[in-house]
Amino acid sequence: MPQHVLERRLGLGQATAINMTDMVGIGPFITMPMVIGMMNGPYFLYAWVAGALLSIVDAMIWSELGAAFPKAGGSYNFLKEAYGKNGAGKMMSFLFVWQTMIQAPLVIASAAIGFAKYFSYLVPLTSITEKIVSGSVVVLIIILLYRKIESIGKISMFLWSGVIITMFWIIGGGIAHGNFLTPIKNINTGIHLDYAFVTAIGFASVKSVYSYLGYYNVCHLGSEIKNPSKNIPRSMFISIAGIAFLYLMMNISVVSVIPWQHAKDSKFVVSEFIQILAGNGAAKVATCLILWVAFASVFSATLGYSRIPYAAAADGEFFEIFSKLHSTKNFPYVSLLFMGGLAFVFSQVFVSDLSKVISAILAMRIMIQFIGQAIGLLLLRSKKNEIEFPYKMPLFPVPVILAIAMWIFILISTGSKLMNWGLFIIGLGTIVYFIKAKIKAEWPFKNN
Repeated sequence: MPQHVLERRLGLGQATAINMTDMVGIGPFITMPMVIGMMNGPYFLYAWVAGALLSIVDAMIWSELGAAFPKAGGSYNFLKEAYGKNGAGKMMSFLFVWQTMIQAPLVIASAAIGFAKYFSYLVPLTSITEKIVSGSVVVLIIILLYRKIESIGKISMFLWSGVIITMFWIIGGGIAHGNFLTPIKNINTGIHLDYAFVTAIGFASVKSVYSYLGYYNVCHLGSEIKNPSKNIPRSMFISIAGIAFLYLMMNISVVSVIPWQHAKDSKFVVSEFIQILAGNGAAKVATCLILWVAFASVFSATLGYSRIPYAAAADGEFFEIFSKLHSTKNFPYVSLLFMGGLAFVFSQVFVSDLSKVISAILAMRIMIQFIGQAIGLLLLRSKKNEIEFPYKMPLFPVPVILAIAMWIFILISTGSKLMNWGLFIIGLGTIVYFIKAKIKAEWPFKNN
């Protein structure tokens, strides 16, 4: 009986929609006041421009790797190819899957918890009902993802339509209010190009770049993308450009109605923005649409994450059960159910300190995934004529060096305590890998 394999059914439009729904979650609605507060002036818009530029630089790395190795699992394959399939690449790819099995369910759970907290604008929630809402979000996501990839592509397009409606309502509301150009005219008011400004935009960009993360989701679905050598890079750059435009317009729109001095202290800034323009009823409708956006983001992120353990298992580098595909719907159902089940548990256990836990995991993710694969691309490019790169970034290796510096800065900004937790998790994963490698006589114990 022939073995089931993932099929290339997602076109450029669907791939871009999956990326963009992952990028626009609850994040930009929550981080907007944070960015304004850190910049403490009308020039906070520069932080969103900086976030977009940083994302474009990093997307060049993902584009080269994604177009050259369009397989399920994304970074799992990139790290293995870069550091050697039978050498250090085994350990690097294992560590990536190791952190994903911890980080991914936490990220899904945190988004579900964020959904529940924003839901409290509509209905006051107790600690118990908040858990019920967050758990229900995770369960519904798994139910929607438990189907063929072409059906998921259609659902993604439908969810993306809600994202577009939400963003354009916010932008249109600011334009109709009549003061839309005021924030743009005042963008340089009070600005001083000194050390304090550079420091402020640096830390504010850390928050803004988090709101852009997800542009690489298409790489995790590499085996399911049509014409991947072109559509993977295109979908990332289109996603970043489109989201950057929407984020800038949304920020300008909001502060054209709510002065930045007040917006920086608002907990539900967009809902309050709509309330000022159209009243309580419209604000509740807008809040529902924001929740739609948050739900769409969790949907897209869970889809991408579920392919990572599958890719490792199918490659013989992870537990075999994760390589199973559904007999009729042809998707990695074991991986999806495991991720969803663990995310459900986390959504019920972690509430108050989840953001710190995620930051600690993110610190590890930066070291292994982002910095690791950037250095890996330098190694691959040094092997002249051995690997074909359908997409090649301009000005190589400058963008790679800039990306590494950017991620080091973000890593440092998480704080020494969380950096140490990230290092601890890497260390624990390394011990597990060496135990596994010793038992299976793999690198570095294998005699070549």
